[in-house]
Amino acid sequence: MEIVCLDLEGVIIPEIWVNVAEKTRIEALRATTRDIPDYNELMQQRLRIMNENNLGLSIVQDVINSLEPLEGALEFLNKLRENFQVVILSDTFYEFAEPFMQKLGRPTLFCHRLETNSDGKITNYHLRMKDHKREAVQAFNSLNYTVYAAGDSYNDTSMLSEADYGFLFNAPENVITEFPQFPAIKTYNELQSEFEKASPRFNG
Repeated sequence: MEIVCLDLEGVIIPEIWVNVAEKTRIEALRATTRDIPDYNELMQQRLRIMNENNLGLSIVQDVINSLEPLEGALEFLNKLRENFQVVILSDTFYEFAEPFMQKLGRPTLFCHRLETNSDGKITNYHLRMKDHKREAVQAFNSLNYTVYAAGDSYNDTSMLSEADYGFLFNAPENVITEFPQFPAIKTYNELQSEFEKASPRFNG
């Protein structure tokens, strides 16, 4: 039994907050988990900047509705799902991800939830659980799954460490340098090939 766990932003879809930064011209919103390893620190920074600039959930959703999955991502997912079960493990929020899930054929998604007030301001966020990507992989392992995983950021590395086979996908040089134990993959075809090379079903 095999399962593939993928990060979402930067792997399957564009980085949402980078595009929000471009839309609002607020440079500080460009920071992602590629830059700041502590997710709570990053989210507190984002919420503070949004509040200071009187921005609500609607501006983020407007940006998301203008975006498409990364080039080749849907084809990659469809091909992957022919041979593996696939789960998206993300530190995004259901309130952000919904439009992309429709475009991607509704893969299984584990992520978090936002809290907003009556004015549409984002007031808080609620994690599914601490380090949920690693916990999910650990749970799949306990169910006797062989887990293959791919991500691009600091917050993916515990997931990659827990997986039977972990890969960095289109990761920045700072992450690649700090985590040389994970093969650094650049294309969907190469990533597909690595999963298949690791799978006994393709090498029996």
